[in-house]
Amino acid sequence: MNLEELRTLVNYHYWARDRLLDGVAPLSHAQFTERIESSFPSVCDTLVHLCAAEAVWLSRWEGGSPTALPDGRDWRELGAVRTVWTLHERRLRTLLETLGEEGVQRPMAYRGFDGRVYEQPLSQMLQHVVNHGSYHRGQITMMLRQLGMAPPRQMDLVTFHREGAQLRTT
Repeated sequence: MNLEELRTLVNYHYWARDRLLDGVAPLSHAQFTERIESSFPSVCDTLVHLCAAEAVWLSRWEGGSPTALPDGRDWRELGAVRTVWTLHERRLRTLLETLGEEGVQRPMAYRGFDGRVYEQPLSQMLQHVVNHGSYHRGQITMMLRQLGMAPPRQMDLVTFHREGAQLRTT
């Protein structure tokens, strides 16, 4: 993927994130943290996982080598998740522009949690982050339904394109 395509993918990722967070907003704190059978025990835990995973990838792309996911202990309120994720968005957008067209295609080395060194272009890793987000957004949609709540507004990529969502700068 070239830089312009990655920008579009990032725009989609954060457009879908905002729809998800808006869909979760009506939950009471009890519903937000209620145990539901899924990959993670609650809507809250799933959102914290998404933020934590993105934090790890950002750290790797910025030259760090985290050895575990952040615990997200301070992100257990929706407002905190929204704040942290908005900071991640700014970092990612800045990184893309700093790297430029050549930089997003150049292999980047990083160390996985298993200690092994991997090397891939940012473009491939960023596609993974967006795909990972889509997977868990679907789970949260199911969790909302199990809680008797309305699902978020459509978060599909095709809907993003149909609506002509524009670049946001945050």
